[in-house]
Amino acid sequence: MPRVKTFIIPIVTISFLLVGFGLPKNVEKKVQKELKKTFQIDGFTLVPLEISASLNEGLPKKLTHENFLKITDDSEHLGYLFVDKAQSKTAEFDYLIVFDTELKIVHSKVLIYREEYGGEIGSKRWLKQFIGKTGGDRVDHESNIDGIAGATISVRSMTNAIDELLRTIGILQKNQVL
Repeated sequence: MPRVKTFIIPIVTISFLLVGFGLPKNVEKKVQKELKKTFQIDGFTLVPLEISASLNEGLPKKLTHENFLKITDDSEHLGYLFVDKAQSKTAEFDYLIVFDTELKIVHSKVLIYREEYGGEIGSKRWLKQFIGKTGGDRVDHESNIDGIAGATISVRSMTNAIDELLRTIGILQKNQVL
């Protein structure tokens, strides 16, 4: 029996590395690029975080082992990564949010935008409004986040998604999960 465990562990690890963390290849490559740029490192590990089903049930933004990951560099904890989709007018767009170790947003990026209009939400200038936000902050497209003419639906969608994520982070911190 011990011999079987010795054989299975490397196979599971290698399989995980080959499959990645559940993102489509084109999105995964963009995530890797953004993390390298954000932390100015070449190598890092993404560790899936498990949130209990009972706690996850009550969260504004559902977290899975595929969309919420801990970022480490060897043994050093660098931060957290959240990757998801949000609704635009007729399609969805992929985005990521990177948190530091204290769960403050340090980077946000629209990875893939699939519409003709509204892509301005991917601009660094607009996205920098979210930098520094924490689980104790609220963001709202009507009060503290600037709108973009021609991208109203995408602005609302991205702002609402980030607000749900921040509320989720706040709940997890309150419950001492993070």
